[in-house]
Amino acid sequence: MKFLISLHINPAVLDALTDEEKAAIGDGHGRFMEELKESGELLITQALVDPSQAVVVSVRDGQPVVTDGPFVESKEFLGGYYLVDVEDKARAVELAARIPDAAIEGLGVEVRQVMFADGLLEA
Repeated sequence: MKFLISLHINPAVLDALTDEEKAAIGDGHGRFMEELKESGELLITQALVDPSQAVVVSVRDGQPVVTDGPFVESKEFLGGYYLVDVEDKARAVELAARIPDAAIEGLGVEVRQVMFADGLLEA
């Protein structure tokens, strides 16, 4: 079963961390990625740039309209994700709980099962 484990970032929370705490988060993600690669459960992981570098694309009167900034105004944003292939939801939740962000109040780690992949309904 495939699950998306998404990381939701609050910049104010990150800014309040010490350099040592920030380094520990990075180191924890490094160890987590290596363990998932070794177990064969990691399909892909990506970190995303700050939303200030995003654009929103919509089509009006048949023409694309591009505006700067994130789609929604909020203090939290999607910072990255892990796509994993695991036995069941319990394992996905177990993995999500090992992500360093999960231990920091104000940061979020969400687990959602993949419904479609490559046009095929997931089991």
